[in-house]
Amino acid sequence: MHIILPILVAYLLGSIPTAVWVGKWFYGVDVRNEGSGNAGATNTIRVLGLKAGIPVIINDVLKGYLAILFAPMIWTQFSTGNISPYLILAAAAAVVLGHTFPVFAGFRGGKGVATLLGVAIGLFPAAAGITVLIFASIFISTRYVSLGSIIAAICFPLLVIFLFEPPFVVYYSLAVAAAVFIPITHRKNIKRLLQGTESKISFKKKSKTD
Repeated sequence: MHIILPILVAYLLGSIPTAVWVGKWFYGVDVRNEGSGNAGATNTIRVLGLKAGIPVIINDVLKGYLAILFAPMIWTQFSTGNISPYLILAAAAAVVLGHTFPVFAGFRGGKGVATLLGVAIGLFPAAAGITVLIFASIFISTRYVSLGSIIAAICFPLLVIFLFEPPFVVYYSLAVAAAVFIPITHRKNIKRLLQGTESKISFKKKSKTD
């Protein structure tokens, strides 16, 4: 139980489909059927506007952070001693997989960027902060969320490895995994970027005549 429960809780946290619920409950729209078809903050902003996208971003980041926060708390309820860093990694992977393949939304979720950011904040807050600045600079200059996400993800393990020493060496693998996972989930975006057809983000809700 002390091993399974932190992973299960992390997955269920990740499975909370904020973008889907916000779209359906407040706008009568399933964002997975609009725009890019992705159940994440970027597509929510693209389809419904910034007002809808802000709570999605906050919740998706919070899911990742809480998974890292809750794992040791759950561990101490059933076992003595310190939690294994490998179990922390498993919880981190579970919350991101939950976001990408949510049980509460037919296993059709988002790409995991915001949730991975929440995990990073929980484990490497300084590196996560610099990564956000890298993303913001690229996004502001290009208006491509996908490009900012990919480059920031690739830079993240470099920041962790060369600038910030984690409490456990095994955590390096999580930083490297993030740099691999994000480009994989953005492979269609990469193709569109190369073709010059990737959509730039707009902070305004599209009108019905658009």
